[in-house]
Amino acid sequence: MPMFEDRERSFEAKFAHDEEFRFLVAARRDKLFAHRVAGQLGLPDQGAAELAAAALADAGIRRILASPYTRALQTATPVARRPGLPIHVHPVVRERYAFTCDVGTPRSTLAGAWPAHDFSGIEEVWWPQEEEGAEGVIARAARFRHEMAALPDWQHTLVVSHWGFILSMTGLSVNNGQWLRCDPTEPPPAEVVWRHT
Repeated sequence: MPMFEDRERSFEAKFAHDEEFRFLVAARRDKLFAHRVAGQLGLPDQGAAELAAAALADAGIRRILASPYTRALQTATPVARRPGLPIHVHPVVRERYAFTCDVGTPRSTLAGAWPAHDFSGIEEVWWPQEEEGAEGVIARAARFRHEMAALPDWQHTLVVSHWGFILSMTGLSVNNGQWLRCDPTEPPPAEVVWRHT
């Protein structure tokens, strides 16, 4: 029945638009909040990342993996500076490619901006050319979970990633600047609810 299918597609499109709008509003709100708190604490723009670096200074981190998205690299840089660790850029831990704001920056541009980071594991154009469904992110998280579980020192790895990937790894919806521990040897979440709370 074409009329019902058209109506269903219309409702789905409106739902997707509304969810994207809610996500963008929440992301903007979280960013403004972080800037305001950093300003109140007398910290520069990277204040939240500096706080994370101080909090993680004695965590025994030996490896840092970061998403190739600029914001993750900006967050990982002060954390890596304290122990003098290199940042390995790993495209598997990137955000879900679902919105126009998810277009990445070419590898050569990133390498020019962060010459100390290891970009050897990514292609020049590392982001997908088409929208990535939830199943794709969950599959990526499963591959990464398996890859990390095989490392004998996974407990000493810091991963700087994004909401959708973290949600797929843990089943938890986190806020900007929030960190948590994830044991890749444990089973993946039984359910992933794609809602930013």
